[in-house]
Amino acid sequence: MTRWLSWIAAGMTLAIAHTAQAELRPHRAEYSLRLGSAANALRIGNAVQELTLDCEAWHIRREVNAEAALTPSLKVKVSSQLTGDEDRAGNAFQYRTLVVQNGVERKTRGSVRREGDAIRATVETPDGTDDSTLPPSTLMPVAAVDSLVEALAAGKTAFPLVMFAAEGSGEAFRFDVRSIPAEALPSTPPAETKVAVPSARSWAVAMAVTRAGAADQKPLMTVRLQVFESGVLDRLVIDAGVVTVAAYLQTLQMAEMPECPRR
Repeated sequence: MTRWLSWIAAGMTLAIAHTAQAELRPHRAEYSLRLGSAANALRIGNAVQELTLDCEAWHIRREVNAEAALTPSLKVKVSSQLTGDEDRAGNAFQYRTLVVQNGVERKTRGSVRREGDAIRATVETPDGTDDSTLPPSTLMPVAAVDSLVEALAAGKTAFPLVMFAAEGSGEAFRFDVRSIPAEALPSTPPAETKVAVPSARSWAVAMAVTRAGAADQKPLMTVRLQVFESGVLDRLVIDAGVVTVAAYLQTLQMAEMPECPRR
């Protein structure tokens, strides 16, 4: 449960993008969560992502809450919270997370920074502090989706990207991205609100997720979603094999870009 919850959050990170052709606008989005992608799948929770911007950094606040009976004898209640700051150059990311599973809390604090050609990560957990060097192709969350949207806008239909994911274990993951037909994504269930997103273009994509640099390249899970050029996502489906979770956009509030002096 904790793993797929962290991947809902990682998938939402993939909603963050800004390029010359498709610039992100700060926004606040709320999602409903369902156990499966069928139209009548059980609703199990909600998620909120808020992205704000000033002249120095992007600020991410994300909260995911879910409660489900996976078997008659196994009921799980999980919440995940992330607050993070990424500088606009994509060279540094600092964050804090709080995961609560069935009443048990786990807090982490971390920083990821580019030092020359190296990417360094320091993650503080209840078990101690871990310092590691990530693959040199690793991108911070905002910079990663900058690359995602730029590639899609350029017409690429299959490509990899490596992104640092703060939720979960706090490490780098490889996303093998490919374009898929829009029909491959689930329709918004009749009981949910269908939100109009202010974007001229969007893309349906699927991603196979593996640990970056792992010898075993068998996907940990697959993700399907609709990515809008305005930086909003919808119809997100996370398939972890045993469990599938879908997220549907329910409310959306767009904000204005800040007026910053040219550098």
